[in-house]
Amino acid sequence: MTEDFRKGDAVSWKSHAGEAHGHVVKKITKPVTIKGNKMAASKDNPEFLVKTDSGKRAAHKPSALKKQS
Repeated sequence: MTEDFRKGDAVSWKSHAGEAHGHVVKKITKPVTIKGNKMAASKDNPEFLVKTDSGKRAAHKPSALKKQS
C-alpha cells in the first residue's frame, strides 16, 4: 500500500545528488509531459508533482517519496 500525499506535504526522495527535500505541488492522475519526459500517470497509478526547496520541479511515484514531519 502506498502512502497518499496531499498538496503542501513536506517530502524527501533519493536523487542523483543524494537526498532531495521539498513539498507536494499536486497529484497527477492523467498522462502529462514534464521537462520533456512523459509521465504515464492515471487514477490507478498516480504520480506527484513536487517542488524542491531550491524551486526545481519533478514528478515521482508515491513509492519514491517519504513524508517528512
